[in-house]
Amino acid sequence: MTEMMRAVEISKPGGPEVLQLCERPVPQPGHGEVVIKVAYAGVNRPDALQRAGAYDPPKGASDLPGLEASGEVVAVGAGVSGISEGDQVCALLPGGGYAEYVATPAAHCLAVPEGLDLKQAACLPETFFTVWSNVFTRGGLKAGERFLVHGGSSGIGTTAIQLAREFGARVFATAGSDEKCQACLDLGAERAINYRDEDFVQVMQGAGGADLVLDMVGGDYIPRNVKAMAEDGRLVQIAFLQGPKVELNFALMMVKRLTLTGSTLRPQSDLAKARIAQDLREAVWPLIEAGMVAPVMDSEFALEDAAAAHARMESSGHIGKIVLKAG
Repeated sequence: MTEMMRAVEISKPGGPEVLQLCERPVPQPGHGEVVIKVAYAGVNRPDALQRAGAYDPPKGASDLPGLEASGEVVAVGAGVSGISEGDQVCALLPGGGYAEYVATPAAHCLAVPEGLDLKQAACLPETFFTVWSNVFTRGGLKAGERFLVHGGSSGIGTTAIQLAREFGARVFATAGSDEKCQACLDLGAERAINYRDEDFVQVMQGAGGADLVLDMVGGDYIPRNVKAMAEDGRLVQIAFLQGPKVELNFALMMVKRLTLTGSTLRPQSDLAKARIAQDLREAVWPLIEAGMVAPVMDSEFALEDAAAAHARMESSGHIGKIVLKAG
């Protein structure tokens, strides 16, 4: 293994142009960690927040962006079992994915599902960890329930639609164009709502209300979500594209007996993430290997073109996942 590697660093807080190619020492595995020679790294909204200076990495994490990657294990730290050099894996990362090598807890690695290549596998960890923990563990989605996901054509959205469909829920999704709405329908949503033309509150009320809402928009969507929800409904908030502050009348929450909750993935403990990985291994990886669920791919960029990848993501023109090719 070489001593130095190419990586993409955030030269200063700002727009996509602040992402700069650099050279860094190859990381060494700590206790319980492995080092992965990165083939592909997923590009996600939290990377853009970190780049803009609005989302600091957790203590001890790499300052390099990148929360998921796929590749080959090339070094194994002390205290690691069940994973060996040469294994092909995809992994949830504390940071550092925009590089040729990355270190991460071994317990956050999952084998590349049979039938998927490394490019597809790089699209799995961040979205599947997020969707499983928020929709199924925190949100408690059950078969037959009405599930509304905003941003249905995003990486999170395309994953949530497929998993909710496979577990028997009725899926409703919002998106911002007819093309994106069609993508949601193709993945298994029974109704796709173009938010530029229709009011999702009216649609959901007409269907009986949402039992579970997964929202990454925030802002004025929060009170509208509350109106759109069925009695005993749950709202799970995972991001705030329109801001976290809003005026909300809590009387409706009381009358409908609603649960409002939310989470972020990155600051959670290594143990919590390991438990999510084990859930995915048991409940979701068999669905992927059976061809029932698959990552939706948008585009691929070279590592040195990370700025263009971020511009693509922030244009919101993409459907599904964007990856960087590091290998």
